[in-house]
Amino acid sequence: MQRFDRLEQIRRMDPVADASEILRLTVAYEFPWDYTRALELALYRTYAVPSIGRLLAETAELTDRTQRRYDDTSLLLDAVVEHGFGSEQGRTAIRRINRMHRSYDISNDDMRYVLSTFAVMPKRWIDAYGWRRLSRHEVVASAVHYRTLGRHMGIKDIPESYEEFEAHLDAYEEAHFGWDEQARRVSDATLDLMASWYPRPLAPLLRTTTLALLDEALLRAFRYESPAGLTRAFVRRAVRTRGRVVRLLPPRRAPHFARQNWEIKSYPNGYRLADLGTRPVPGVRGCPVRHAAGSAGGSAQ
Repeated sequence: MQRFDRLEQIRRMDPVADASEILRLTVAYEFPWDYTRALELALYRTYAVPSIGRLLAETAELTDRTQRRYDDTSLLLDAVVEHGFGSEQGRTAIRRINRMHRSYDISNDDMRYVLSTFAVMPKRWIDAYGWRRLSRHEVVASAVHYRTLGRHMGIKDIPESYEEFEAHLDAYEEAHFGWDEQARRVSDATLDLMASWYPRPLAPLLRTTTLALLDEALLRAFRYESPAGLTRAFVRRAVRTRGRVVRLLPPRRAPHFARQNWEIKSYPNGYRLADLGTRPVPGVRGCPVRHAAGSAGGSAQ
C-alpha cells in the first residue's frame, strides 16, 4: 500500500451513505494522533462558554476526577466511530451518553454547540498540522456522522453541512465566550491532567506549549496570558513539522482507536461500555433535576 492509497479508497466511497466508514478510516488509519488532539481541543474550548464550564465545575467531575472523565468521554465517543451506530457497542455508548446528559439542565443550544466542535475542530486541526489536508469526502462524511450522532442524542435544529456547523460554532463562540471563575477551574484541571501524562519537571513547559496552541478568544475567555510570539511560532512550527515527518512514513496497516491511546489510564484491567460515565443522582451537587423543557436528551434508537 502506498501513502495515498487509502485516500483514493475514500474518494471512491459515497460520503453520505458511507459516512461512518469513511470517518473510521480517517480517524483510525490516517490521523489517529491528530483526531485525539483535535477532539481534546474541541471539548476543552466548550468550557469557555460559562453555562457549560460552570456546570462542569459544579458536578466536580472534571476537577476532582479529571482523568476518569477524560477517559470515559474518549471511550464512549470513539466506540461509536469504531463500531457504528447500529452495533451493540454503538447503541450502548449513545445510551450512556444520553442518560448522563438527561440528568442535567443542559440547553439544546449548548448541546448543539458542543456537537459543532466535534464536527469542526478536527478539520481545522488537521488542515493546520496534519500530514495532509482532509479531502472533501472526509469533511462531508464527518458532518454526516456528527449530524447522525446529534439526532441519536435528541438535539434539535442540527446544522445540515460542515459549513453550517462551522458558521454556528463561530457565531456561538462570539456570542457566548466569556470569563467564569468556575470554568477557569475546569480549564486549569484539564491543563494539569495533560501535563500529568509526562515527567513532572516538564509540567511548566507543557502548560506553555498547550497555551501556545490556543487561539486568542480562548485565552481571553480564561484570562490566560498570551504566550510570547516567538514561543507560539516555535510550538506551532514544531507540530507542523511532525505532520511533515508523518507524511514520509508508510501508511498505517492496523487501525488505532482511542481505547489504545496511552493517555487512557483509568482501566488497566479493561472496562464495559455500560459502566462508563457518571451516574448523577437528582438533588446531589451538580445534578439539580431532570432536563428542563426544551433541553436535549433523546434515545439511542
